[in-house]
Amino acid sequence: MDSADPLAPLDRRLGRRLIRPGDADYDTARQVWNAMIDRRPAAIARCRSVEDVVAAVAACRAAGRVAAIRGGGHNIAGSAVADDALVIDLSDMRGVTVDPAARIARVQGGALLADLDAAAQAHGLAVPAGVISSTGVAGLTLGGGFGWLSRRFGLAADNLLAVRLVTAAGRVVEATPDATPELFWALRGGGGNFGVAVEFAFRLHAVGPEVLFGPTVFPLEAAEVTLAAWGAFCAGAPREACVWADLLTAPPLPFLDDRHHGRKVLSLMQCWSGDPAEGASVLAPLRELPEAIGDAVAVRPYVEAQRMLDAAYEAGARNYWSASNVAGIVDPLPRLLAERAAILPTPASDILICQLGGAIDDVAPEDSAYPHRGVGFSITAGARWTDPADDARCTGWLRETAAAFRPHAQPGAYVNFIPEGGRTADAFGANLARLAAVKAVHDPENLFRSNQNILPGRSPA
Repeated sequence: MDSADPLAPLDRRLGRRLIRPGDADYDTARQVWNAMIDRRPAAIARCRSVEDVVAAVAACRAAGRVAAIRGGGHNIAGSAVADDALVIDLSDMRGVTVDPAARIARVQGGALLADLDAAAQAHGLAVPAGVISSTGVAGLTLGGGFGWLSRRFGLAADNLLAVRLVTAAGRVVEATPDATPELFWALRGGGGNFGVAVEFAFRLHAVGPEVLFGPTVFPLEAAEVTLAAWGAFCAGAPREACVWADLLTAPPLPFLDDRHHGRKVLSLMQCWSGDPAEGASVLAPLRELPEAIGDAVAVRPYVEAQRMLDAAYEAGARNYWSASNVAGIVDPLPRLLAERAAILPTPASDILICQLGGAIDDVAPEDSAYPHRGVGFSITAGARWTDPADDARCTGWLRETAAAFRPHAQPGAYVNFIPEGGRTADAFGANLARLAAVKAVHDPENLFRSNQNILPGRSPA
């Protein structure tokens, strides 16, 4: 190893865990969930401790490299890797410890939702988080993080108690609401702009271990009227209820008649996290709509519910998304949603509409970096395909779909659903200037800029 190499100290520390171009495992190590992302970092540092992370940050500064941070690698924009960057890879740091008496979970920065859910549910507890078990806890939480429990208990970020962070200066900081209020505020929705989050402390809630969960499916021909009925249901739904709509091509689901397999459908994914008997009564108006062609809502373990969408979002596909905030599912959105779903570019593509509100809106937009409070729904159109020859057709459908929804959308979009090249102002809204000031304190040289980047001390257009 060349002694003049600024990565030499890190190489001595990590040995084979510092992966470089030409190493046998380099191409595997640089892969992320979205197969459209094909970037070649200068090196990948597989960290196993906070001390490893501190050394990796020091190596970034010494080498003049961008620091890209990999937790779960599930980000649509692929920000876990960057060309010529040093990737600080936390995927070996997946520990989760639970204190059931205090109802606190401590989660390392490379943990996946599956790790957190399993550890917490061993005690009948949960953190409101995402809905795909392979998602990284860190990236999800730093962007806000919503899922089936968020209407009842808030965002993942709303349930943060502390974040252990390695800053650009290589300092290990315990960010809490009392000790570092501005940094803690910024970490609740500001993304990976402020350092490497190596550990999180979360407030836990009693959930399950079983919930009422599953889909009711409708033919696409009934989507417009069903979406309108669902929107009306959501307007008065209790916080224990969370129902997401998905317009997709039906896979060979066992509860659907064979004649519906491969046809475009509307699925209402329903979660009731309270008493199942009460939930059955509350959800009955949706499940009993006359247009339904299949139903699989049942009492099942919460950890099973958290895995039910995994197959639709497996790693290795090419993905391109758009995200829109809307206040309600009202005219003309039901018609537009059905029209765009009728021409999905591939069987793996879909249009997902996430019901928000409830406890998410108990926090004011300025009280955390996540600004999208008071949003009724998040619409995510997702094109998914495998053949690069289909890139133009699939991205074209996506752009046309996003343009169709734009006149009916509220300002902004969820940072974790914004693809590469998205506008930072959409992600952070009116909180951007305050975030820029926090960035100037903790990362004045913008070492951490492989993300929806916040420029230190000023707001980008």
